[in-house]
Amino acid sequence: MLFQVGGQGTRPTFFEMAAAQQLPSSLRAALTYSLGVFALRRPFVHKILDYEDEFFALLMLVLETHSLRTTDASFAESLYGLRRRGVKIRLKKSTVLADSGDEIQHAGLRKRQKVLSVVFLVVLPYLRSKLQSIYNKEREATLQASLWGDSDESFDTDFVGGGNNTLGSRDNLDNEASAGARWIKRLRKTVGACYPWLHAGNEGLSFAYQLCYLLDATGFYSLGLHALGIHVCRATGQELMDTSSRISKIRSRERERLRGSPWLKALQGGLLSCAYAVLDYAQTGLIAAVFFFKMMEWWYQSAEERMSAPTVYPPPPPPPPPKVAKEGIPLPPDKTVCPLCLQKRTNPSVMAVSGFVFCYTCIFKYANQYKRCPVTLMPATVDQIRRLFHDV
Repeated sequence: MLFQVGGQGTRPTFFEMAAAQQLPSSLRAALTYSLGVFALRRPFVHKILDYEDEFFALLMLVLETHSLRTTDASFAESLYGLRRRGVKIRLKKSTVLADSGDEIQHAGLRKRQKVLSVVFLVVLPYLRSKLQSIYNKEREATLQASLWGDSDESFDTDFVGGGNNTLGSRDNLDNEASAGARWIKRLRKTVGACYPWLHAGNEGLSFAYQLCYLLDATGFYSLGLHALGIHVCRATGQELMDTSSRISKIRSRERERLRGSPWLKALQGGLLSCAYAVLDYAQTGLIAAVFFFKMMEWWYQSAEERMSAPTVYPPPPPPPPPKVAKEGIPLPPDKTVCPLCLQKRTNPSVMAVSGFVFCYTCIFKYANQYKRCPVTLMPATVDQIRRLFHDV
C-alpha cells in the first residue's frame, strides 16, 4: 500500500517527508481515541491507557524494526515508497585552479544505521513524551503551590511534631524514603527548568533543517538523519521488486532455522506464518484504522453538536395594535399630524404603552397631567415617552 505525492527524481518532496513524519502522531491519536471509546464498555482497557507511552512505543518498536529489516525504511516512509540510503561523500579535485566538488554516493543501510534509526524513531520520541508529561505535572504543581501554598511541607511538619515515638522507630526507613523523594523532586525541578529550552532548541533545529530542505540547500530533512548520515530517496520499481524477493528469502531462512520435533516445527511454522500475516497487513490495517476512527470522530462530533445546539424557533407574531378608546382622542386621517395639537409633529415621540406618536411637548404635558395615553386611555407616565429620530 503506497501513497505517491508527486515530484520527479529520487529526491522526495517536502510534502512527502512532512506527511511521513506526521503519520506516527496521527496513528497514536487514532489508537488513543479508539481505546478510549472501547474503554467506556470495557473498563480493563484503562490499564492500557495508563501506560499509553509504553504501549505505543512497543507497537512502534515492532513495526519500525520489521520495516527497517525488510524495506530499509521506517514504517511511515515505506507507505510513501521511500527508502533510506547511507551517504558516502567523496571529494573530487581536478586541478589546483579548479573548484573542488563533492560526489555523493548512496549505499544500503548498515546494521549500525538500522539500530540507531530505531533509537531515533522509537526511543527518543518515547523519552520526549515522558519528559513532556513530567514537565506538565511539575508546572501544575508549581502553579498550585503558588496559589494555595505547598501542602506537603505543612503535612510533614505536623507529622513530625505529633509523633516523635513513631518516627523514632522508623528512622532508617524514613531516611531512605525522604532521600528518594528529594532525589525525585530535584529531578522533576531539573526537568521543569531545562525541558522548555531543550524543546525550543529541538523545534528550532527541526525548523531550520526543514527550511533548508525545502530550499534545496541540504539533502537531510532532520538532524537525526544528518547525524546518521542517511538520505531518504524514492524507491524505484526494481527496488520494490527486490524488496519482495528479499522478504521471501529472509522468511525462508528463518523457517530453515527451526529446530525440534516435527510437531514442534509445525507449531513454530504456524506461529511464524501468523506473525508474517500480521506484519504484512499491519500497514494497511493501521492506515485504514486511522481513516475509520477519524471518520467516526467526525460523525459523533457532528451528531453531538446537532444535539447540543439550541433549538431555533420562529419569532412570535407581533401583538395586536391597541384599540382606540371611545372617550379617547380620535386619530387624525393624516399620520404626520399630532392627535393632540392637530399640527404637523415636531420632535416626534412615542408613548411606549400604546405605540402612538405625538409631539414631544404635547404628550409630555398630557402624560404629566393625566397619567395616561390620550388615545387608548391606558395608564402611562412621562418615563414611558421615547423620542423618535426618524418620522414618517
